[in-house]
Amino acid sequence: MENSVLTGLEPRNVFRFFEELSRIPRESGHTGAASAWAEDFAKARGLRCRRDELGNVVIWKDASPGYEDHPAVILQGHLDMVCVREPGVDHDFARDPVRLVLDGDWLRAGGTSLGGDNGAAVALILALLDEKSAAHPPIEAVLTVDEEVGLLGAGGLDCSDLKGRRLINLDSEDEGVLTVSCAGGARCDITREFPMAEAEGAVCSLTVSGGQGGHSGTEIGRGLANANKLLAACLRETGDVQLISLSGGAQDNAIPREAEALFLAEDPVEAEAVRKRFEREVRADFGPAESTLSLTLVSIPLERRRALSPADSRAVLALLNDYPNGVQAMSQDIPGLVQTSLNLGILRLAEGRLELSSAVRSSVAAEKEALCARLENLAAQYGGRYSQRGEYPPWEYRKDSPLRDVMTCVYREMTGKEMTVEAIHAGLECGLLAGKLPGLDAASIGPDLREVHSTRERMSVSSVRRTWEYLLAVLSRL
Repeated sequence: MENSVLTGLEPRNVFRFFEELSRIPRESGHTGAASAWAEDFAKARGLRCRRDELGNVVIWKDASPGYEDHPAVILQGHLDMVCVREPGVDHDFARDPVRLVLDGDWLRAGGTSLGGDNGAAVALILALLDEKSAAHPPIEAVLTVDEEVGLLGAGGLDCSDLKGRRLINLDSEDEGVLTVSCAGGARCDITREFPMAEAEGAVCSLTVSGGQGGHSGTEIGRGLANANKLLAACLRETGDVQLISLSGGAQDNAIPREAEALFLAEDPVEAEAVRKRFEREVRADFGPAESTLSLTLVSIPLERRRALSPADSRAVLALLNDYPNGVQAMSQDIPGLVQTSLNLGILRLAEGRLELSSAVRSSVAAEKEALCARLENLAAQYGGRYSQRGEYPPWEYRKDSPLRDVMTCVYREMTGKEMTVEAIHAGLECGLLAGKLPGLDAASIGPDLREVHSTRERMSVSSVRRTWEYLLAVLSRL
């Protein structure tokens, strides 16, 4: 048996299943092993199950005694995770398990993202399916794939055999908060090919590092640094350069922490002076929020110096500096809620091929469409190609929600406090599923998770326990 980090933690089954899942590679787009694990779980317990060609897994559990005539409830989460690692950390997400580290009440990973988003949901749902003493209506457990890259699993899910019209999504990140609405979104890509040729000059490497990073939905309103945008801005101030390569970001829905450029500089000494001045300005602008942010310029000996022309290099940097990023509009109805945003999450220039990928979000469909159109026009302006994928609708607020009433009432009875009911800027699968299940009454909860989509991601052990107890109490009332 493999060594367990979480032995003795309660609820025991929740943490057992979370640890099992953490040993399985499950980056978005590569969730086959996780889907098979969930399917095997159901078969081993004699539960009816289906796994579709995308990898989505649906598991049915009959009602507990006395609840046979109650309407079914859907419990939902996603199997995939955002995979990021610290610089220099030797970790292959296609092969290596997440290394769990217990630090007081917080569970984190050793040098990588944790996968609490959304491993917490999967563990809670499987623990419930495995629980023999819980009181609950018929359960339809829906475990989707590829949520983090555009809600693709939910988008392709066949819901024709689902009877439930009450859904509890477990993909939220704040205990005591009931999410009842979310933004819609899309992934937008721009590509362009540039010729490369042999060129003379001093080869330099400019690196942006030490950014905070984070979730491009829930944390975009914090005004954190986007390493891709900073790299482009510093290069523009450096003067005429010839780009060799650009690389920044790993996921379009994670704010990039690092970016690097290789380029030919006319005057490396002047380039270093620009870097110093730019770094001082950036640190002053961002202040304590980005206290570890730094820019580094070094000379690199390269024999092969194929690069873009000065004119094409200027065009690339002009495109990057014209590229919108961050908060575009705030809600006029809900104080503090980001209404529309985008995140330039991935920047690549290799062998003359430029690739840009962004996550666009908005709770107003017209604003989302307008922002996507703006990117399409930008691509055309600079001779690039635009494409769009992974589009998903916003989850609209439902004024009349019996499920919300029950969940807020149970929370009040258990804690003596009022539950916070809110809308969020991040994307949840509830909107897509509501479109497939007419009349769906949905709400989202979850334990305390912090700084997801980053290497600082962590999950509160005590909050998981309280969320488990709360979920059991809610189900007993439905």
